[in-house]
Amino acid sequence: MAWSFDPPGRIVEAGRSRVHMRVSGEGSPVVVLEAGVGATSLSWALVEPALAARTTVVSYDRAGLGWSGPVVTPRTPGVVAEELRLGLGAMAVRGPFILVGHSFGGLVVRRFASLYPDETAGVVLVDALEASEFWPLGDQRRMMIERGVRLCRRGATLARLGVVGASLRILLAGNRLLPKVAARMTSGAGGAGLTDRLAGEIRKLPRELWPVIAWHWSQAKNFEGLAAHLEMLPASCREAREGDWDSPAPVTAIVADRRPMKDAPAGWRVVRAEHSGHWVQLDRPELVVAEVLAMVRAAG
Repeated sequence: MAWSFDPPGRIVEAGRSRVHMRVSGEGSPVVVLEAGVGATSLSWALVEPALAARTTVVSYDRAGLGWSGPVVTPRTPGVVAEELRLGLGAMAVRGPFILVGHSFGGLVVRRFASLYPDETAGVVLVDALEASEFWPLGDQRRMMIERGVRLCRRGATLARLGVVGASLRILLAGNRLLPKVAARMTSGAGGAGLTDRLAGEIRKLPRELWPVIAWHWSQAKNFEGLAAHLEMLPASCREAREGDWDSPAPVTAIVADRRPMKDAPAGWRVVRAEHSGHWVQLDRPELVVAEVLAMVRAAG
């Protein structure tokens, strides 16, 4: 397979960061897709075409991930929201925006809505991270973050050596033994399960994207970018809990099956995504499309 892939969108300046942004479709309001903590624009592949058939859609990669440049600023919601707005301006895309955020991306779009209420027509949260999950920070969560950062740093080293790219290519080709052995050697017994889970989510996407995602994770930059996001999770959640995040925009919160939701303010519309895990846009893409388009119609 080819081991280099051109970006489907453009690389633009967003303050000090360089980010990859893709615009598809036409119409208003503009739907902006904000991915999860270690995910890229490709995580929206099952919903983006259906949305673009109805209106303008922007998907992008935060700094440190995908086709974007390395991390040069803190990965907190306020900083990322400002970079998103600068990137949209560089692409000459104007609001009003329907902001759709998955997982960590939910914190980003909520912050964007509070900072730029006049540009926000609505918010759709897709199994969004709740601020109470990492602030106040208990010992268990702290150790989880520390371990994740260590694994990312190790992954960056292995990516530079070519081990990660080789393992992912073998795993996606169907040979599961060698990547499991490599994961156990480098990350302990839990590494094999992590590798399997990553490949499992990749397999939910169109097959033609598998080698692209594997190529992304063969680069040390992506592991370093993920580490930078994980390190700032407590600060990001503290920002969400202690800051003024009020916004007049309507909010729909799609919540994964069997996951409790504790932080939903009065007035939010909460939708339970039955038969779905955390990656609702991969498990129930039709539900995400329906809720986003309902918000588009209401804003139009």
